This record gives sequence, structure tokens and C-alpha cells, in this order.
Amino acid sequence: MKKTISAIILIGRNYDKNLLKKCLDSVVWCDEIVKVETESIKGSFSEWRNEGANRSKSDWFFYVDTDEEVTPELRLEIGKEMDDGNFVAYAIPRRNKFLGHVMHWGGWYPDFVLRLIRKDKLKGWFGELHEQPLIDGAVGHLKHPLLHDSHRNLHDMVEKTNKWSEIEANLLYKSGHPRMNFIRFCSAGFREFWYRGVVKLGFLDGTVGIIEIVYQMYSRLITYSKLWEKQLNKKKGVS
Repeated sequence: MKKTISAIILIGRNYDKNLLKKCLDSVVWCDEIVKVETESIKGSFSEWRNEGANRSKSDWFFYVDTDEEVTPELRLEIGKEMDDGNFVAYAIPRRNKFLGHVMHWGGWYPDFVLRLIRKDKLKGWFGELHEQPLIDGAVGHLKHPLLHDSHRNLHDMVEKTNKWSEIEANLLYKSGHPRMNFIRFCSAGFREFWYRGVVKLGFLDGTVGIIEIVYQMYSRLITYSKLWEKQLNKKKGVS
């Protein structure tokens, strides 16, 4: 019997209509498209993805974000792997585009994300920000990528960083992260520069690569600065 598949798409408040159309057009081959309007459901990314799973009726779940697009090659590969049944879930590489430039370096490719999961083997999604699924079985890796049109302009990048850094700082604070100081700030920035710029050769992506390296250092600084602020307020007794 042919296996069925549901495309599960989380739709937030500030989605791009043109990108959403591309996304939806690229998954019309799926047996079912489940849209989860995140603004109507209070929760985290994990809870939204679990909600999508609860609404789906197919044998397989395929999670796609509104700024992602499925290529014909990826579609064919997914169909083949579903029929072969070698694994119960698959991580899919993403080809990221930042500021109109396709990223090849800096750790941005292949950027595997676990998105194709057999329904009866998904135990649930967990994590408030960097959510991950718990899978009962072996996970494989696909070859053809999802196209991910992220970081389209600096304004949106900064707004997203401000929102996500607040969540990440809260998680670090609740976990009892050591008190931030000069050495920890410098260490965090240097690690980001070393990984993106040196280990992963991010500068080979040209101007956008350099911007992205510096931006990732900035993003880390904002997160740890908010953590420092929370730690300082606690010391002062400010709620």
C-alpha cells in the first residue's frame, strides 16, 4: 500500500506572503497540508510542531517552514525513501540564502534538520527554542536540500535576534549559567568568530560571509548581555 505524507507548516504573524506561496506550491504533491497558525495557539515551537502532528492523518510527517521550498529532486528522493523504508526518520540538508546570497561556508551547509518522520515513530518534539524530535528508531540523511530563504534583510535579522535572544537568555538563566564577566563575554565572541570564520571558512562567502560572521558574534553578545542583565537584577533583588 502506498505510504501517505502530510506537510506540516507553522505560520507565524509576520510571514512573507510570497515565500509562503512558494512553500505551499512546492508541497502540493503531499497527500495533506496542515497549517498551524502559531498566533492562535499559545506555546513554543515544540508545542506547535506537536499540534501539527496531532492534526495530521498520514503515515509520514514532513515539517516545512514558510521560508523553505521543496525542490523536485528532494520530492523524488522523499518518495523513494518512504517506499524503501530503510529508516523511520530523515534529516534533510538545507541550502541557506542570506541577504540574497546562497551560503556555502561558515557552517551554513549542509545544515541538516530532522523534518521527515514516520508517524508511529515520533515520540514528540521537545525544547523551547532549538526544538528537536524524539524518534524511536534509526535516522537517515537525505542528499537533496531544502531551499531556505532566511535573513532577507538586516532589519528583520535584528528583530528576530531581539526576540530569540530573550528566550535563549531566559533558558540560560533558568539553567543556572555561571555569572557573566569580561572573560566569558570575550570567550563567547571569539568562539563564534573562530568557528564561523576560521574553522568553517565563512569569509569565502565574500561580503555576505563577513557580515554573517560579525552578525553571529553580535547575536551571541546580545544573548549574553541579556543574561548578564538578568543576573544583575537578581543580585539587586529586582524582579
